[in-house]
Amino acid sequence: MTAAADPAAPPTLEDIEAVFFALGHEVRRHIVLLLGHSGGELPSGYLAKRFAHSWPTTTRHLRVLEDCGLVEVNRRGRSGLYRLKRDRLQRVLGHWLANLEPPSPAKTWSSSGPKSIKALTRSKGKRRP
Repeated sequence: MTAAADPAAPPTLEDIEAVFFALGHEVRRHIVLLLGHSGGELPSGYLAKRFAHSWPTTTRHLRVLEDCGLVEVNRRGRSGLYRLKRDRLQRVLGHWLANLEPPSPAKTWSSSGPKSIKALTRSKGKRRP
């Protein structure tokens, strides 16, 4: 995870890739939902009991979420309390989703070049010696 000095700064491509990688697995998306619905911290043991796979598999998934900055952990001995970092999730995904908004006239890029095929062929013809 790259920690931007300015929280209002757009996320880097590395940030976006890390978040999408982390959310690319069904179990990690489920963990994010569990943490989101809890509104606070959940113990790793509670999260592990929600899945049929082994404890080490759960901890690997939690580690991926921690490494990309989507969760933070408050370690207590051999256990940990996990909390969703909503601000990071909303910042990275919100910024990415904003790219899907249709362009407004203010956002539309206007080209200074030819506007049609006919104009393009005329402009090419003028350049020839």
